[in-house]
Amino acid sequence: MITLKNVTLRRGAKVLLDGASVTLNPGEKVGLVGRNGAGKSSLFALFNGNLHEDAGEYFIPPQWRMGQVAQDMPETEQSATEFVVEGDTVLLAARQEVAAAEATDDYNRMAHAYTELGDAGEHDAAARAQALILGLGFKTTELNNPVNSFSGGWRMRLQLARALMCPSDLLLLDEPTNHLDLDALVWLEAWLKKYEGTMIVISHDREFLDAVTNVTLHIDAAKLVRYGGNYSKFEDMRAEQMELQQNAYSKQQDKIAHLQKFIARFKAKASKAKQAQSRVKALDRMEKIAPLLSEADFTFEFKEPANLPNPMLSMSDISVGYPPPEGAPEGTPPTTIVRHINRSVLAGQRIGILGANGQGKSTLVKTIARDLKVLSGEITEGKGLNIGYFAQQELDVLRPADNPLEHMIRLVKDLTAAGKIAGQQTREQDLRSFLGTFNFGGDMIKQAVGSMSGGEKARLVLCMLVWQRPNLLLMDEPTNHLDLATREALSMALNEFEGTVMLVSHDRALLRAVCDEFWMVSRGGVEPFDGDLDDYQRYLLDEAKRQREEAKEAAKAPAKAAAAPVAAKPKAKGDTSPKVRKELQDVEARMAVLNGEGAALENRLSTNPHPTEIAEIGRSLKVVNDELAQLEDRWLELSSKLESAGT
Repeated sequence: MITLKNVTLRRGAKVLLDGASVTLNPGEKVGLVGRNGAGKSSLFALFNGNLHEDAGEYFIPPQWRMGQVAQDMPETEQSATEFVVEGDTVLLAARQEVAAAEATDDYNRMAHAYTELGDAGEHDAAARAQALILGLGFKTTELNNPVNSFSGGWRMRLQLARALMCPSDLLLLDEPTNHLDLDALVWLEAWLKKYEGTMIVISHDREFLDAVTNVTLHIDAAKLVRYGGNYSKFEDMRAEQMELQQNAYSKQQDKIAHLQKFIARFKAKASKAKQAQSRVKALDRMEKIAPLLSEADFTFEFKEPANLPNPMLSMSDISVGYPPPEGAPEGTPPTTIVRHINRSVLAGQRIGILGANGQGKSTLVKTIARDLKVLSGEITEGKGLNIGYFAQQELDVLRPADNPLEHMIRLVKDLTAAGKIAGQQTREQDLRSFLGTFNFGGDMIKQAVGSMSGGEKARLVLCMLVWQRPNLLLMDEPTNHLDLATREALSMALNEFEGTVMLVSHDRALLRAVCDEFWMVSRGGVEPFDGDLDDYQRYLLDEAKRQREEAKEAAKAPAKAAAAPVAAKPKAKGDTSPKVRKELQDVEARMAVLNGEGAALENRLSTNPHPTEIAEIGRSLKVVNDELAQLEDRWLELSSKLESAGT
């Protein structure tokens, strides 16, 4: 178990934990919560050994293996599959031992090394890694792509897959859902529910915490308070505790006031001096109950729209996607993601946009937001349509060297130049006051945005969005950097907003609270989704299962082809690629031979041979498997060529 006893933990001069004590038992799934800056990440640093306690006692079983998501951006030309496979530290150590043993003449060591390699799961390591990669939203065609070919968010998903690949007794997850879509989030929940070790997770997603945790650890006033139950249970117990504390504090204040009144009245009277003195002592001995200092709430609201066109917009047989890349040959067609969309968006609608990763949710929103041009068809906008757009990458467009006030002044200038100012106050003092309603007051109004946290940047983007007074809100993953309090404030503000909302989010609590209808982006089209979020989660899990089964079948295809007699393969029609077909036949023939050799070697291992022979068989098997892996890649390339040629 993990124990902290009277632990003090500092970061610089700031005391994050002061005499904190708690016990976490093996197998518990713990949600670590607390306001921003309370010390959650620092406590993680204590757990993983990057920080040490300044006082008190901290214990974690030394034999426990730890898994956690690396926070650095991976830079490697390794394939996605091999990068994740290497997250299995036990397998990696076994591979290194095999290499070291082979460099010696110690056959007993070699035999032991190959046995350990088999026990570590070398035979199915790639399949296990690929199941994780696919579950987190990658396509089967991306399994062998270099890590460096993916964007930052996708590389962080690979870091998460690598952490899940690692055999662990303790799994530390710090905001694991930040880079995930709803489909990947649902898969991750299902995976974590089956995890058998101890898990501690920091997250601002209440439904995620409810689904995967059974203990809540709250950092409050530099103490650790343990609650049995998930986040919703914690909120209920916390509210009850706060009410009891407030009542006790009020009663004690009444008692203190009564004692002080008696002391003040009688301390000068000789006949009452003894009683007054006893009350002074009673007051000194009294253990004071702290007044309830609730965490500062943050609230805001969207301004009433200047007008509400109805419909807001109509989409007539539009197709959305991306134009040809710069430098592409003339005549290169655009990439179409979603086709034949015929939908109208009405005043007051609350639309949640659902769809598996890569189906085109963000592409649709970008097109409505005018960031992308329609590829065909027509979007008719209502008169006076004023779009407020929160993009996934919105934080990236903030200027790191500029402060919040400078951002607001620039926004005013840009909108004035575009003729889009709708009666808002534009004096600098008005802008300062408006920033203050989003907790940008005092020195923060002149603080460089680059030095702010992700949550503070997101709050600034919301501030700029609200100031524009939109009547149609397009929000693409707005909660990625928001804490629980700000998410709650956003949910309340959206519910009170009188305009129209179109929302893409993996935050199910936000979707449930805000949206009363859903659109499904799937298989190149957009249709109403007839069901609720629970129905959609079941659909996503079924879809993920189907994709995994397809991937397994695809992985088996080379072996099946190699096992079949070469002569049995029918000749391709048209005979347009004789060289490719000839090489394919040669590859299949060689794979069939290697499969036979591998089976023979495995049969020899099953007879418990001498250690010297085990080492020799192990080396031979490695050579066979390495060559088979190369041939399988070549088989896929050649098959794709023939398929593309239509032969």
